[in-house]
Amino acid sequence: MSAQTYLAYDYPLLSVFWSMLLFFLWIMWFVLLFRVVVDIFRDDDMSGWAKTGWLVLTVLLPFLGVFVYVIARGKNMGRREIAQARAQQEAFDARIRQAASSEGRSSSVDELAKLSEIRDRGAITDDEFRKAKELVLSGHAPAGSSGPTTHTSGR
Repeated sequence: MSAQTYLAYDYPLLSVFWSMLLFFLWIMWFVLLFRVVVDIFRDDDMSGWAKTGWLVLTVLLPFLGVFVYVIARGKNMGRREIAQARAQQEAFDARIRQAASSEGRSSSVDELAKLSEIRDRGAITDDEFRKAKELVLSGHAPAGSSGPTTHTSGR
């Protein structure tokens, strides 16, 4: 018999199952440990000494420290994670709004189109149109406009 055949006899299917289960539990243990450590640093209600104490407990006595932390403070771990996710989403939304508003300024092409429409309606003369067009093309806003246009959202 070959060495592979002996391995199959020495390591039956049930042993493979238990090994995989232990490996999975070991990975889950590290996930829980890292979540606890992140939660310790995320909690703004704890003082620096309390954070240090919890961190020392979870590093020196990891099993006991994590289990005690989850029992004592685990109820609010999810709330802190949700609050942090909301804060990140609000910061992201604010950044997008800022970028959209800076891009929302009228370009020179838009300004020229508006000026052309105003001239076509007869609100300004050809001479006024020419002067406003020179201002737009030079990078200055026309005398009649108050700068970049702002768009309001329906919120």
